[in-house]
Amino acid sequence: MVFGALGLVLRSHFTLRRPLVLFIRKERYSSSLASVQSVPEPVRRHGAGVGGRDSKGYEWKRLNAEELGIETWMISKPARMVLNGLRKKGYEVYLVGGCVRDLILKRTPKDFDIITSAELKEVRKTFMQCEIVGKRFPICHVHVCDTIVEVSSFSTCGSNSSWKFSNYFSKPCGCSGRDYMRWRNCLQRDFTINGLMLDPYTKIVYDYMGGMEDIRKAKVRTVIPANHSFMEDCARILRAVRIASRLGFRFTRETALSVRELSSSVLRLDKGRILMEMNYMLAFGSAEGSLRLLWRFGLLEILLPIQASYFASQGFRRRDERSNMLLYLFSNLDKLVAPDRPCHSSLWIAILAFHKALVDQPCDPVVVAAFSLAVHSSGSLCEAVEIAKRIAQPHEPSFGELLEPQDEFNDAVMDRVIDLAESVKAVIRKMTDQSYVAQAMAEYPQAPCSDLVFIPWALSLRVSKIFECVRRGMERGCVPRREKKIDYESLELGSLKEVRHLFARIVFDTIYPRLQNKENSSLHENSCY
Repeated sequence: MVFGALGLVLRSHFTLRRPLVLFIRKERYSSSLASVQSVPEPVRRHGAGVGGRDSKGYEWKRLNAEELGIETWMISKPARMVLNGLRKKGYEVYLVGGCVRDLILKRTPKDFDIITSAELKEVRKTFMQCEIVGKRFPICHVHVCDTIVEVSSFSTCGSNSSWKFSNYFSKPCGCSGRDYMRWRNCLQRDFTINGLMLDPYTKIVYDYMGGMEDIRKAKVRTVIPANHSFMEDCARILRAVRIASRLGFRFTRETALSVRELSSSVLRLDKGRILMEMNYMLAFGSAEGSLRLLWRFGLLEILLPIQASYFASQGFRRRDERSNMLLYLFSNLDKLVAPDRPCHSSLWIAILAFHKALVDQPCDPVVVAAFSLAVHSSGSLCEAVEIAKRIAQPHEPSFGELLEPQDEFNDAVMDRVIDLAESVKAVIRKMTDQSYVAQAMAEYPQAPCSDLVFIPWALSLRVSKIFECVRRGMERGCVPRREKKIDYESLELGSLKEVRHLFARIVFDTIYPRLQNKENSSLHENSCY
């Protein structure tokens, strides 16, 4: 499916320049920025600035998408089908938001958001499987190839703006109706790097907010003043953390101050929304960085108070660059998942519960290894203990959650493994108990208190099921997993076999980090997978 060729006359206030090559130091920016081969230097102009932040605004820019490395095949097939369907009806269509940013950074977008000149009811008429969802900000969900593509309308976005443009911006002189329509929509975006708009047919990226400049600087900046932006929608605070962690970007000074000052406002969010945002942070490959940022800006004690109490007990400072067992566990999770290959929320909740159980009752590394092997094999506890006791490589010595190895009989080790499984399940139950969460925080008076519980009971039961296989004898009706390759589609849906497989890998790799020695590495492969 090929998009149409460029057929657009550039106006005088859109100066298309040959981009300048960026020289980006590795030690300062994430490797993803190296993929931005060319970005025009920002040019300031008067008359369309942001009040209260800067009296000057970025010059509007049109950028050649092909020079930025964006090609049609990078857009998912479902998104292309929706774009073409609306285009054939004569409507204007654009890709907008984070997907454009990710395409520029050579990253795989989590999803593709589309905006069109069509009314939502016209979008619904265009596609057989399509419904309008949302009351405050209605959009269309178009079902294509077992995927949902979100489509918004310029008219709906314009009529639902919840803040007055005149307070911050003035309409630029001499702009066309189409330019004004696109510009006005970009003003409603959360961050400048999400305010980019791509016309996939003319191959032009529209930058009205200075998003390319902030990509070049690796900065997360709100479109309107940060305090107003976060008060308008406090979920943007969590999105800011997620984006900064995933991209390796930093907050601007104004954004950082507002995140810290307004952190408690996230308690106004619905618990389901909090769970969704936490899942975006922890299940898509940037969990370790997200936890560090949540701790740094005072959000961890609000969202995950049990884990915040652990950080406090470890003497972690807000800007601490040290690591601990919890961060190692999530670092190993990050190595196995990605934005286009996420895990189910039950996996990261299981990791949180497992770690809390170890904090409460440290264990012999052989017990932990046997526990992870038993989870991986869906039972077979006797075999798991025998394999664990044959492990020759040393465990990670820096974790206080691990005791010195003890030479015990197999039956004694099996009893301890079963006790660990029961402890993990007990923690899962307590994670849904407000009084327990508040009590856990009280143990560490130096840490702020919170009793927020956002894990629903049904999900906690699903997580507990992961560990029900750890018993004497095989789990009834269970067939042990034999494949080494991860089935990411099943993992995202919460397949018990896939979740158990990844949980075991993560725990095992944390307790026994891989060694460069080929012989030990081979033993590691044979003993776990």
